[in-house]
Amino acid sequence: MENTLLTITGTTASGKTQLAAEVAYRIGGEIISADSRQVFRGMDIGSGKDLEDYRVHGVDIPYHLIDIHDAGYEYNLYQFLGDFQTAYDDIVRRGRKPILCGGTGMYVDGVVRRYELPDAPIDEDFRRSIADKSDEELTERLASMIKLHNHTDTETRDRLVRALEIQEYKLQHPDSFTKMPDINHVIVGVHFPREVLVKRIETRLRQRIDGGMVEEVNTLLKQGVPPERLLRYGLEYRHVTLFLQGKITKEQMFEGLFTDIRRFSKRQMTWFRRMERNGVKINWLDGQLPLEEKVERVLRLVC
Repeated sequence: MENTLLTITGTTASGKTQLAAEVAYRIGGEIISADSRQVFRGMDIGSGKDLEDYRVHGVDIPYHLIDIHDAGYEYNLYQFLGDFQTAYDDIVRRGRKPILCGGTGMYVDGVVRRYELPDAPIDEDFRRSIADKSDEELTERLASMIKLHNHTDTETRDRLVRALEIQEYKLQHPDSFTKMPDINHVIVGVHFPREVLVKRIETRLRQRIDGGMVEEVNTLLKQGVPPERLLRYGLEYRHVTLFLQGKITKEQMFEGLFTDIRRFSKRQMTWFRRMERNGVKINWLDGQLPLEEKVERVLRLVC
């Protein structure tokens, strides 16, 4: 695995974390999370951290980029790429094996296809200059500068302004941008037949609700996390917040969340397929195989 990064990815409820931890146990690895919500402290059940999966055969597998910010913090792709680089360098320096694991396709893609890593400072003058512009005007301006592959940079005013700020800085300081390290990649995707995955999603959702997901969101609200921010985190945090606000019933919460998670899993697969069209090789594993067999197949790819 010299100069090789193993990535284990897949849709929600695919069992990728358990597989990554088992492989890490076998090769002396440490896991770098590629999940956009697991960076937040206190968002455990809803984000599916499954921290118990990191204990394998009595050994705690080290993990990175989990619980690094308070809930409510505005985290983005650019910060993730910088945090990934720091974690990767640290793991390699200590002679351990890095394993990237997560289902946020944009984060995985950013590392594998070496997205540009910006070092753009906050520009208050620029922000004042666009303060009177509508979101539609700013989105049009951003679209004239880069191809908008997804809605992440435009889903909130803060992110839209930051994305524009970065692009403007890039125009003025082209040499300040670097890319992810030039390393070898082995990417494994865990895949289930659609009907099996839907059943796994339903079972996992019921377990999370029974395991205290509503209470978790209620605690975040009591701690002062703005409900508007939780709504923007989407999926579990959106629907549970609406339930706690009395805007939907518990039954509506479950059904709406079940529907949205299924749709989310489809969007994840769409992203992975786009990566493949862009030349990224993903070695797909049948999720229904026994765990030990999946581990052995991964090891044959990297060792």
